[in-house]
Amino acid sequence: MYKRQVYTGSESHPYAVKPTSTIVAQAIGATPQMTAADFEFACKAGTAAVQACMGLVGSGMVDLGLAIGADVSQGAPSDALEYTAAAGGVACLIGRNESELAAIIEDTYSFTTDTPDFWRREGMPYPEHGGRFTGEPGYFKHVTNGAKGLLEKLGAKPEDYDYAVFHQPNGKFPSKAAKMLGFTKAQITPGLVVPKIGNTYSGSCLMGIAATLDQAKPGDRIFATAFGSGAGSDAFSITVTDRIEEIRNRAPTVSELIKDPVYIDYARYARHKGKIRLA
Repeated sequence: MYKRQVYTGSESHPYAVKPTSTIVAQAIGATPQMTAADFEFACKAGTAAVQACMGLVGSGMVDLGLAIGADVSQGAPSDALEYTAAAGGVACLIGRNESELAAIIEDTYSFTTDTPDFWRREGMPYPEHGGRFTGEPGYFKHVTNGAKGLLEKLGAKPEDYDYAVFHQPNGKFPSKAAKMLGFTKAQITPGLVVPKIGNTYSGSCLMGIAATLDQAKPGDRIFATAFGSGAGSDAFSITVTDRIEEIRNRAPTVSELIKDPVYIDYARYARHKGKIRLA
């Protein structure tokens, strides 16, 4: 069977017909004996890729999987989405050799419905959404039900976890969701990156997990729930292993990567995004 897999989740793939994952696989030298595919599910496409890697690695069909969540935020000119527009990505290596794992995903749970809170049809330059009215039927319904489903499945409680991460479209929603579920501000603060860099869509929840792993100690438990409009949530229960200390300083931390941002004015942002169009 295949030895490797690369799955990329995004709602801003550079090509409509041409996989992003093959470009990544070629760049890292993973081709040709491997499988690859692109994923879409709004802001939880990255965690959907993680779940797919978990399944194939766990079954023994592949030895190692690379799951990526990456996006360039999309929003029409003057849309509220522009207030938190960001670009970023996170890559997660999924394997089964426990001696090499920095963290173990104990279990996962998904909650999904057909809820049109955010969408972009073929040929539309920008997505449309229901504004503030999408919060309750979209984000909060799916995040809380996904999180409750996993807690019930595991027979766990919020206080059993050292940290918690929730999808971060803005700074308010994850804080409110945590409170609704019984998690504390102290549990979510290490992974709350959106107030510093904005919403990276498919990279949002995974970046919060990465920032939390930068601080977590062996034995710590992390609870995470991603959300994607359309709509659904993926919840994960993660336990940090002893190997985290061995590999922690091999690369810059999330906080180090985002501590010195380069801000651009709106005119330059609009030009880069192709929002200035001549008739």
